[in-house]
Amino acid sequence: MADLSKYRNIGIFAHVDAGKTTTTERILKLTGQIHKTGEVHDGESTTDFMEQEAERGITIQSAAVSCFWNGHRLNVIDTPGHVDFTVEVYRSLKVLDGGVGVFCGSGGVEPQSETNWRYANESEVSRLIFVNKLDRMGADFYNVVDQVKNVLGANPLVMVLPIGREDDFVGVVDLLSRKAYVWDDSGLPENYEIQDVPADMVDDVEQYREELIETAVEQDDDLMEAYMEGEEPSIEEIKRCIRKGTRDLAFFPTFCGSAFKNKGVQLVLDAVVDYLPAPTEVDPQPLTDKETGEPTGEVATVSADEPLRALAFKIMDDRFGALTFIRIYSGVMNKGDTILNAATGKTERIGRMVEMQADERNELTTAQAGDIIAVVGMKNVQTGHTLCDPKHECTLEPMIFPEPVISIAVAPKDKGSTEKMGIAIGKMVAEDPSFQVETDEDSGETILKGMGELHLDIKVDILKRTYGVELTVGAPQVAYRETITQAIEDSYTHKKQSGGSGQFGKIDYRIKPGEPNSGFTFSSTVVGGNVPKEFWPAVEKGFASMMDNGVLAGFPTLDVEVELFDGGFHAVDSSAIAFEIAAKGAFRQSMPKAGAQLLEPIMNVDVFTPEDHVGDVIGDLNRRRGMIKDQQAGATGVRIKADVPLSEMFGYIGHLRTITSGRGQFSMEFAHYAPCPMNVAEEVIAKAKEEKENK
Repeated sequence: MADLSKYRNIGIFAHVDAGKTTTTERILKLTGQIHKTGEVHDGESTTDFMEQEAERGITIQSAAVSCFWNGHRLNVIDTPGHVDFTVEVYRSLKVLDGGVGVFCGSGGVEPQSETNWRYANESEVSRLIFVNKLDRMGADFYNVVDQVKNVLGANPLVMVLPIGREDDFVGVVDLLSRKAYVWDDSGLPENYEIQDVPADMVDDVEQYREELIETAVEQDDDLMEAYMEGEEPSIEEIKRCIRKGTRDLAFFPTFCGSAFKNKGVQLVLDAVVDYLPAPTEVDPQPLTDKETGEPTGEVATVSADEPLRALAFKIMDDRFGALTFIRIYSGVMNKGDTILNAATGKTERIGRMVEMQADERNELTTAQAGDIIAVVGMKNVQTGHTLCDPKHECTLEPMIFPEPVISIAVAPKDKGSTEKMGIAIGKMVAEDPSFQVETDEDSGETILKGMGELHLDIKVDILKRTYGVELTVGAPQVAYRETITQAIEDSYTHKKQSGGSGQFGKIDYRIKPGEPNSGFTFSSTVVGGNVPKEFWPAVEKGFASMMDNGVLAGFPTLDVEVELFDGGFHAVDSSAIAFEIAAKGAFRQSMPKAGAQLLEPIMNVDVFTPEDHVGDVIGDLNRRRGMIKDQQAGATGVRIKADVPLSEMFGYIGHLRTITSGRGQFSMEFAHYAPCPMNVAEEVIAKAKEEKENK
C-alpha cells in the first residue's frame, strides 16, 4: 500500500483572472507531467479543456490532475473563479485536505476571493497563499498581505519577500534560509541561481524573519521559552511549528512570484509538501444519520484497513461516457468490487477506475484511502452520494448547494430536437447541482434555472456545441415568491352530493405569517374528534400542495403557518380526499384576505470601481433600488457593497463598464427575499395574469 504521509490533496482557488490555471500549468511542467506549457490566453492550457473555457479564457468546471514532487504525490484540483460557478469550488474544497489561495498582485483580495475564502474557512481547509502576477503594473506584495489581514481577517505568515517590483521583478528571498532565488530572462522555471540576499534588502529580511520565527514558535511552548532566552530554534523545528500552525488554521504561509514568468512556483511546491497536511492529518469526515442528517459521533478514519467509505463529489460527461469523481476516505476500492450507494440503497459494480490527468486518463486496478479517482460508467450515483462497503453501511456528511436565483425559458428551434434536448439537459443537471430544470405545466415551456446570467449563457452554449441542440431563449425571469402579512381565522366547508356516496369536510383554521425562511408549517389543535386524527395529514397535504402556486401571480408561497383548530365531519361522506379538497378551497378563499404580498430576491452586490466614478456607480445603484451598505477605499479604487433586487441587475455588467470606462467589476450572490414595492408588484402581477390569459 502507498504511504499516505506522502499524499497531498490540494485545490487551487481564487478570484477570476488571478492566475489559478496558469499556476496549475506551471506545477504540471515543473513536476514533469507535461513538456510544453500551454497558455490560457492561447486557449491551450491542460486543465481548461472545454471549448467554452479555451475561448473565454476562464475556468468553468474544476479539473483534477495528479503529479509528483520530491517523492510526494500531489492530487491537484484547478477550480473556477467566476461567481456563477462557486458550486465547483465548494464541492472541491469538500474533498480536499489543503489548498493554495492565489491572489493577483495588483488586484489583491477581490470579491470572489472573499467568497472562496469563506467556503474554505467553513470546510476548515488548511491553505497557503500565493501572491501572483508580481511582474504586472501596480503589483504590490505588501499591500496584498495587508488586505489579507484586513479584508479576510486572516493571518498571513510571510515566508518570502519579492526582489524588485513590476518589470524589475526577478525573484524572491526565502526568509528561513536567508537565500535569494533569482531567475534569468529565459522564462524557463529551472533557470535560477541561489544567491546571497541583496544588500538593500538585508534589514527587511531580518525584520520579517524575526516576525516569522516569533509567530511559528507560538505553536510549541518549549521552543518559545528557549527563543525568549535568546536561543534560536533550528530550521527543522521552525518548519515543524509552521506545519502545525498551518494545519490548525492559526496562520497561512504566504509566498509570491509570477506563474506566467515561471518565477517562484518551486517554493510553493516545496511548501505544499512541507506544510500542508497529508490525508491522515486532517480531522476525519463525520458520519451522519441517513434519515435526520445529524452527526452520529462516528468518523471515517483515513486508513486502508477500515471498511470502504467514499464520496462522489463530481459527475462529468465526456467522450468516454459518464465519469464519477470519487474521494476515498477509508478502505480500499478494487476493480470489479460491488459497492453500496448509501443514498439510493442500490449496489453498483466498479468497472473501470482511472486516475485523471485533466482529460487524459490512466487505468487503475486498485485505489485506497486518500486517493482522488474517477470511475467510468456508474449508473445512479449523484453528486454528494456516499459509496460504502455493503456490509458496513454509512452516510458521509452531504453537500449543500445554493438555490438558483435566475431562470430562462428555452425551446428547441426544431421540434425534432425535443427528446435530444431532454437527454442532454438530464446529463447536465447530474453534473451541476446548482443548475435546475423544470417544465411549466401551463405553457409546456422548459425553464432552466441557474446562479447568474453567465452560468445560463454557458449552459445554452454547451447544449448547442456539445449536444447539437439549437435553442430559442426567452428573457431572463426572476424567481419571485409570495407570502402573507396578516393573521386570520376562517372556515371552509366542502360538500358534494350527486348520486352514490357524497363528499363532506369542514375545517376551521387560522393562517398567520411564519418566521422568515420557515417555509410552510402545519399544526392541529383539534380536540373532541371534530376532525378525526386520520384526516389531519390530508388537510396538511391539501394546504402544502397549494403552496407552490400563490394567489397573487402563481409564485411559490413562503413562510406561512396553518393551524387547524376545529371542523366537522360526516360518518359516511367524509374521506381523506374530501378534507384535502376542503384545504385547497380554504387556501384559495383565505390567502387573499391575509394580506398576500410579493417577495423578490435581493442580492449582495459587491462593486469595485476607480475613485473618480464612485458617485456615478452609487447613483446608478440607487436608481436600481439598491441599499448602499458599505464603502471601502483601497489602493486601486473603491469597493461598494449594496443590497439590490435581482430584477434590477440584468445586463448590469455592460452598464457598469460604460460608466467606469471599462474598469469596474462586480460580483453578486443571493442574500434573502424581501417585500416588493407596490408599483413593482403590480407590474409583475399584471404581467403574470396577461401570460396566463395568452395561454
